Amino acid sequence: MANTALVENIQGYSIHDGPGIRTVVFLKGCPLRCRWCANPENLVDTVQVGFLVNLCQHCGRCAKKCEKGAIIPDPDKRIDREKCDNCGDCVDACFYGALVRYGKEMSVDAVFDKVRRDKIFYENSGGGVTVSGGEPLTHADFVKRLFELCREEGINTCVETCGCVPQSAFEAVLPLTDTFYFDLKLMDAEKHREYTGLDNERILSNARFVAAAGANILFRQPLIPGVNSSEENIKATAEFIRSLGRTDAALQLLPYHRMGTGKYAALDIPYTLESLELMKGEEVDAVCEKYNSLGVECSISR
Repeated sequence: MANTALVENIQGYSIHDGPGIRTVVFLKGCPLRCRWCANPENLVDTVQVGFLVNLCQHCGRCAKKCEKGAIIPDPDKRIDREKCDNCGDCVDACFYGALVRYGKEMSVDAVFDKVRRDKIFYENSGGGVTVSGGEPLTHADFVKRLFELCREEGINTCVETCGCVPQSAFEAVLPLTDTFYFDLKLMDAEKHREYTGLDNERILSNARFVAAAGANILFRQPLIPGVNSSEENIKATAEFIRSLGRTDAALQLLPYHRMGTGKYAALDIPYTLESLELMKGEEVDAVCEKYNSLGVECSISR
């Protein structure tokens, strides 16, 4: 069983990642490449170095520290990605926080120690710990051990998943997971491949498996205008959820936003949806109402 994983962040006092007040553990690595992803720093399961141009004071300490010659004197781009091995020496040398390290190898015990410190908030709010990413179930053994420790302490557990992992990953954590937040992005397999890099066959199969197992599950849909906001996709999604035979199956919409675009720039990753318009509130409401009219209880994450 894996006792360590690359953790990008442990975020306390979250109210959008499961019931109650929660501590969210973000693990690095994801099989999908969703074009709207708000956490690009969690796509790969390796340590990465990012450059926040607005914090740079041009002191030159990073260049002096880098033995690979990967620091370049460009006002907007500081890292030569071909030379950089993400060692993080430049991060340690930067006094201003302009260079950041995404990812830290942590043991299960170290993560649990941070999680349990917020237990008083969980008890008063019905909250607990949520593993997210990236795709946390690419580290299923790590999550299983973390949740075992949580169960011993009576801490509620939640998994946020894209569903694109082997069924065995779900089997490993299913007995220890109180809630699954399960993404359903696109129902058309080819469009799913176009916008995420892979088709949705494994995702839908796992959704059926988790639903049939009787798990507490909330489906979520990043609502991307012009991508999955069509009536065709809404009807197909509603039909799939109804086909699971779960009267308690519900859907939560996550309206598209651009809050992660700064991290794309920090990592020199092109953001391909720059021209996409945000949906108006009434447009999101209309999608929600449509799902409800189709027999799927729907809400909006605000």
